[in-house]
Amino acid sequence: MPDDIILETEDLTKEFAGFVAVNGVSLQVKRGTIHAVIGPNGAGKTTYFNLLTKFLVPTRGRILYNGADITALAPADVARLGLVRSFQISAVFPHLSVLENVRIALQRKRGTSFDFWRSKSILNEMNGRAVELIESVGLQDFIQWAAVELPYGRKRALEIATTLALDPDMMLLDEPMAGMGHEDIERISSLIKTVSANRTVLMVEHNLNVVASLSDRITVLTRGRVLADGDYQTVSNNPDVREAYMGVGHE
Repeated sequence: MPDDIILETEDLTKEFAGFVAVNGVSLQVKRGTIHAVIGPNGAGKTTYFNLLTKFLVPTRGRILYNGADITALAPADVARLGLVRSFQISAVFPHLSVLENVRIALQRKRGTSFDFWRSKSILNEMNGRAVELIESVGLQDFIQWAAVELPYGRKRALEIATTLALDPDMMLLDEPMAGMGHEDIERISSLIKTVSANRTVLMVEHNLNVVASLSDRITVLTRGRVLADGDYQTVSNNPDVREAYMGVGHE
């Protein structure tokens, strides 16, 4: 694997009882870029993400991360290597505060058990870094709010903060703009651009305006296969893409 490639899949395939959800997907993600995976519903995007983060076992093919074959690794082991995913549905603790959520994520990075029963002084040692992360995603005014009380877009920002707490080299974002209004989309787009400054981002996203403004490279999936790959101009001018995707649900 070339040094500038952080993630590569070779012939990655997943079958479910005869149905092929991901079919021979081979792609490379360059280090330090924002790479988008797009396609119509049922194209295999989320299944592909589940294969990358080891929530599904591939039927065949390989996954290489920083040159190492991670195909057989467990999800926790993949995360420890620096490949971390945030989910389409917010995965924070709803009744804990913003500070407590980020602090728990920092404990995960430390690799020890959760210190729920430790003294406050031990937990407070992590507050400095937690506050830094909270400020980095614009949540400093919400630091003591319970996650369940946050507006939707702010809750997604909290999820990104908890992902950043694991100090990933590469972030996988599953539809980060899902369900957001225009103001929240602008805020989270700006946040993704900021956090990508020193790491790689691979994201599934339906909002084509977001894809066009953020992505260095785009891979289009349809029926589990790679239909096209390139920058936005190349992909958007591809007649097969326009037929399979751009003309279906294009806003």
